Amino acid sequence: MTISVSSTDVPAAEASDGTVVPAGRTLSGSRTIPDGTVQYLNIGSLKLEAGGFLPDVTLAYETWGTLNEDGSNAILVQHALTGSTHVTRGAGEEEGWWEQLAGPGAPADTGRFFVISVNILGGCYGSTGPSSNAPDGKPWGSRFPLVTLRDSTVAEARLADRLGIGTWHAVVGGSMGGARALEWAVTFPERVRRCGVISVGARSTAEQIAFAQAQTLAIRQDRHFNGGDYYGGPEPTEGLALARRIAHITYRSAYELDFRFGRNAQAPEEPLQADALAGRGRYQVESYLDYQGNKLVRRFDANSYIALTEALMSHDVSRGRGTLKEALARVTADVFVAAVETDRLYFPAQSLELAEALPGNVDVHMIDSPIGHDGFLTEIGQLNAQLREHFLN
Repeated sequence: MTISVSSTDVPAAEASDGTVVPAGRTLSGSRTIPDGTVQYLNIGSLKLEAGGFLPDVTLAYETWGTLNEDGSNAILVQHALTGSTHVTRGAGEEEGWWEQLAGPGAPADTGRFFVISVNILGGCYGSTGPSSNAPDGKPWGSRFPLVTLRDSTVAEARLADRLGIGTWHAVVGGSMGGARALEWAVTFPERVRRCGVISVGARSTAEQIAFAQAQTLAIRQDRHFNGGDYYGGPEPTEGLALARRIAHITYRSAYELDFRFGRNAQAPEEPLQADALAGRGRYQVESYLDYQGNKLVRRFDANSYIALTEALMSHDVSRGRGTLKEALARVTADVFVAAVETDRLYFPAQSLELAEALPGNVDVHMIDSPIGHDGFLTEIGQLNAQLREHFLN
């Protein structure tokens, strides 16, 4: 399914010379687009790293603030695996997913900077993905090619060109968004002045790939998956919900799950009062995971979940670039690295490895949160002072 993000979605406005006019900026003969409005931009065809080809690519994005005349105050905020472009509030009142990072008075201050977030290629929040129509007018489905994070970076560079952004003031993201930010700093070092890599390492490890494979397999084994060509019929909701359950266990710490739920029963269901395992009640933690899985099903496409999970599995910034130090030697940006102390998906040790391989002396800023990986979203405010200094330095 294709997710509709906003009833006010509009195509990007263009000036008479073909330059795209982003939100917050008005040129002669163009219209001003309110902050936080989903816009769409066609960037043409794209040859992919793994050999695939997309003949027609559209990217969805949102912007906040005003782009200055030389396009030098733009900050690109990259979303995580199932995130959207809605980083912070804009024209509407809907809360964004990283309000502590971006918005009026936040480190990425929308009163000072032009903040933009792009739905990743392969997603389902407006950018070209498996649920989009192929040239034959039917959804791509099983025919959608493998897209890597490097491919998404190339696509975003074209969008930046059209918006008149030659160099990013900063590119920042957490989890998969952090991997995307790092790829920007290595692929286009001359276009990134500052880079924020939060809660992710230089590559996906074997364990992370193993967790990811279990999630994609859960979807593929759903009775309604139909090889990825389920559009127009029953969707693989059970498989997608199971994939989210698996993922969410890695997003939260063992301490947090035990503290919140322990071995408590989901009232009035008593797990030990049953004639057979199939008929037993549930523990509270089971109900919690059910809730997380069913919530994602209502807003995300299963094929996009597979496409983006496999993009993250492919994450290796040194692929084809020599050793990690050799790959990172091309980075000229001032890099900000942060990790969550209790993260058991992307361990802090991976952030330390990344920092040590980067040019210069790069510190790793620690987020003190008991909840695990998701602390990069909920507790990023702990690093407000450091991030503000990073953006303004």
